[in-house]
Amino acid sequence: MYRFAKWFFTLGVLGLITTSLYSSVGGQNDRAPFPVPLSCYSEDLGSAKFIEGGCDKIDGVENYRDPLGGSVGEILSHRISANSFNLIASLIFLIAILHTFMANKLTAKAHQIHEEHDERMKAAGASEEEIKHDIPFKAELFHFLGEVEVIFGIWVIALLFLTIGFFDWTTFKNYMVYDRVFIEPMFVVVIMAIASTRPVVKFAEQLLGLAAGIGGHSKAAWWFSILLIAPLLGSFITEPAAMTIAALLLANQFYKHKPSSGFAYATIGLLFVNISVGGTLTHFAAPPVLMVAAPWNWDMGFMAGNFGWKAALGIIISNVLYFIVFRGQFAKMGKQVELDTSDDFGTPEVQTLKPGQMSHEEFEAMWAERETPIPWWVTFVHLCFLAWTVFNAHYPVMFISGFLFFLGFMSLSGTHQNKVELKGPILVGFFLGGLIIHGGLQAWWIAPVLGSLAELPLMLTATILTAVNDNAAITYLATLVPNLAEASKYAVVAGAVTGGGLTVIANAPNPAGQSILGRFFEHGVNPAGLLLGAIVPTVIMGFCFMIF
Repeated sequence: MYRFAKWFFTLGVLGLITTSLYSSVGGQNDRAPFPVPLSCYSEDLGSAKFIEGGCDKIDGVENYRDPLGGSVGEILSHRISANSFNLIASLIFLIAILHTFMANKLTAKAHQIHEEHDERMKAAGASEEEIKHDIPFKAELFHFLGEVEVIFGIWVIALLFLTIGFFDWTTFKNYMVYDRVFIEPMFVVVIMAIASTRPVVKFAEQLLGLAAGIGGHSKAAWWFSILLIAPLLGSFITEPAAMTIAALLLANQFYKHKPSSGFAYATIGLLFVNISVGGTLTHFAAPPVLMVAAPWNWDMGFMAGNFGWKAALGIIISNVLYFIVFRGQFAKMGKQVELDTSDDFGTPEVQTLKPGQMSHEEFEAMWAERETPIPWWVTFVHLCFLAWTVFNAHYPVMFISGFLFFLGFMSLSGTHQNKVELKGPILVGFFLGGLIIHGGLQAWWIAPVLGSLAELPLMLTATILTAVNDNAAITYLATLVPNLAEASKYAVVAGAVTGGGLTVIANAPNPAGQSILGRFFEHGVNPAGLLLGAIVPTVIMGFCFMIF
């Protein structure tokens, strides 16, 4: 019966897709726009914007016009009744968000199932090798569902079938191909891969070591220097690159020394908030700023004068406050470091590379931690590739082709390199791609909410909305609100960057940070712990942007 049901379901799905493929006719230009443009709700029938948006191609479009003088609630209720797809697509997005908050529990369940399975195999007399390679499917399934980076991609599948059910396959295909822009995920994959290479990380470590040297290269000095300088560098090397470098340095200089759970979450929360606001010194490095810079004519001078110095002040205040609160933890970590270095594993004999006497994994780990000097020309070439990628961030053909040359150089200079880590960057890119797909269907409710508020409520609302939707999407939607006052423009951008550290999905670089630092948290980064760690610096940043 089960086998029959499985095959029946498979054939049904294939039939649905096939029917959709054959029922789809016409090209992108002669089809109704998807999703429904905001102009179809707000513009008069036959107006220039109405025609330009393709609203005249939508069946029953005369019923889409928002009620005149209606409240936000009335407008949203009307848009749901006129197009029920709006509500269902947003519910799928909500479920995906809730899924991210459940990721930690799903991962814990996977570990539990795996441990129970291993115990049963031991009791049955299985060897260690058999236990190692016999991984239960159920454990793998829960582990997969607990991977934050794949969650939004999983729920894109549900969105696909929903779109086919309401419209057809071509509608979904055109939405993916013509409406969604995936330059940012591609850029993040490339910049993460380059920024995480040994020469770049070592150079950044030497650079920040100059600042840490003021404090005697103590753990506290390293912690403060990384959380201050790296976020501000994000204004010039882009936020994803800054996040990658900062997370790798924190992993090496802080997290590997096993801080308390509270201190660990406070640090990652502080990192996410600092990175989110640290890119506001310029108009090209932070995704939420990039969305508004051209439409609103905001240049570097405007950003530095209205946002940048306030962000730097907020970062300093937050760092100092957390340093005061957790200063006792640094002393404990210092004692733990002394104990760790006195272990047998820290002896020169053990640290020596012995390929014939250790496993491949052990050799790779030792090789990755070697302290052999890197020639200056290798570091220089890496920095050139990094600069090339940043300079051509909006042109995939340029930075991807550059990345291919970079991989060739990595091979030529392999003696000074570590293995190129692509799994993490690709997963992060997949995460952002899924977020872009879902986020593109949320304009119907976000835009009227933003357009109905005064400055202070608008900033607070933008901060909250950022926590459940990428902050770049929030600022982009703000550019679609007609006749938005200058004070409101400032408020929505300030709120978007302020809230960028509250959740993993709040800011594009956050998944990169979680991907690198997640291994230092039991069962991965808990969303509630991240929220608690980020809430205080978020409030501080909000006050800096509002008061000054």
